[in-house]
Amino acid sequence: MIAWFHFAALPFVARLCLVILFPLSGVDKIMHWDDAMKQATSTPVPFPALLLALGTLVELVTPICIVFIWHARFAAFILAGFCAVTAILYHQFWKFGNFWDPDDLVGRSHLWDFLKNFGLVGGLLLIVINGPHL
Repeated sequence: MIAWFHFAALPFVARLCLVILFPLSGVDKIMHWDDAMKQATSTPVPFPALLLALGTLVELVTPICIVFIWHARFAAFILAGFCAVTAILYHQFWKFGNFWDPDDLVGRSHLWDFLKNFGLVGGLLLIVINGPHL
């Protein structure tokens, strides 16, 4: 019985681990709105305040949907798109020249953030394809 319970809880724990950072990031954006706006306006996107508000909403709502399996596939699709767009717009490691250079901390940081975002995209797409009960 105990072994079955632990196995049955794994999909919940996996979903929680996959999305736990997003609500915290959303709350951070709300608490430090001016800093978030600086980052949002660092690329030439239209309507940065609106997009920041929508991004914050995505970070707050979609994880709840995924963890508690309410339209989880759709929420995972939206969140995967958010992660991909964020990686491409805000973690452009290729603009920093030799990002493997030990002295280029900013370029390397953007490289790892870019790759982490696409790691999240992969995990979220598994939910889109296979459903939340992996």
